[in-house]
Amino acid sequence: MKAVAVTPNTRQIAVIDTHPEPVLEADTDVLLDMLDIGVCGTDREIARFDYGTPPAGSDYLVIGHESLGRVARVGSKVTRVKPGDLVVTMVRRPCPHPECRACRAGRQDFCFTGDFTERGIKGRHGFMTERVVDDVRYMHRVPPELRALGVLVEPLTIAEKALIQVWDVQDRLPWKPQRAVVLGAGPVGLLGALALIVRGFDTWVYSRTHAGSPVPALVTAVGGHFVSSETSLADLAKQVGNIDLVYEATGAASVSFEALGVLGTNGVFVFTGVPGRKGPISIAADTLMRDMVLKNQLVFGTVNAGADAFAASVADLAKFAATWPKQVASLITGRFAPEDAPRLLTGDADGIKNVVSFG
Repeated sequence: MKAVAVTPNTRQIAVIDTHPEPVLEADTDVLLDMLDIGVCGTDREIARFDYGTPPAGSDYLVIGHESLGRVARVGSKVTRVKPGDLVVTMVRRPCPHPECRACRAGRQDFCFTGDFTERGIKGRHGFMTERVVDDVRYMHRVPPELRALGVLVEPLTIAEKALIQVWDVQDRLPWKPQRAVVLGAGPVGLLGALALIVRGFDTWVYSRTHAGSPVPALVTAVGGHFVSSETSLADLAKQVGNIDLVYEATGAASVSFEALGVLGTNGVFVFTGVPGRKGPISIAADTLMRDMVLKNQLVFGTVNAGADAFAASVADLAKFAATWPKQVASLITGRFAPEDAPRLLTGDADGIKNVVSFG
């Protein structure tokens, strides 16, 4: 069976045709024909061999964790999906430790031990292959009308999980936050901006851009504001007013901590990016700490997502498609054959979201 794989020991990235066919082993298993697999920054970092762990007994790791598949066969106890359904499969699997309260509660996205596995990232093969078998408990059905956009469900879950937590936190206030700044205009940033806009936030996207980029027009078309990073963050804050929420989607520590300095009173700052291995940076620690105390601010990080975020992502993606069909479709820059995957993983990151298609 064809698959796109990285081999860390030899630092190779290749399309292989000898990956074993998956089989149904449990009565809750589902066989999927893979349709679309998104290429993201995590995949590109694995292709640089920054990290990425093959399953036990394998010298290679099949890459890919943003997926859309079609159900081909189901186990005898599967009732939630049926052949022909479109599904998105969750990425993380729980650790085996009895003392991990998060994993035992089905919330492996909050795992205490770090011994979880992740498809296409850590200890489990990913989805960039022709067929996959997984347990139905990790699958979420996608309406057929979202066939062209379903691969965006997983990256959108990053924002959905963040916003679920934001609403829980901001229940402390007798009013709803109104103004949000999104740092970064990649797929995670733009999907986060859409999620904020449908919730009524006055949303500002702050990012680098280049001549001819479609991003500023896209943000404006969906009702947001685009501000180039040539504008200082201090000047951005003057335009926005009191910033209730900063949604960080850059992985750039220097920009992020500078933005933390303009977070408004009673504001929440959400980190979603993971910085690369770089040297230390200087921050105004005294000022940041003073503001967090005197302005009732909160800072938290979020990674991976639970079932609630996947369900919210499917629902929101349907809203996006109904409200902004052209703009949402434009987030997917191109679909490519599996043979193009090594180039997509190692070349320049052109466009917004590139997708490897098997079906």
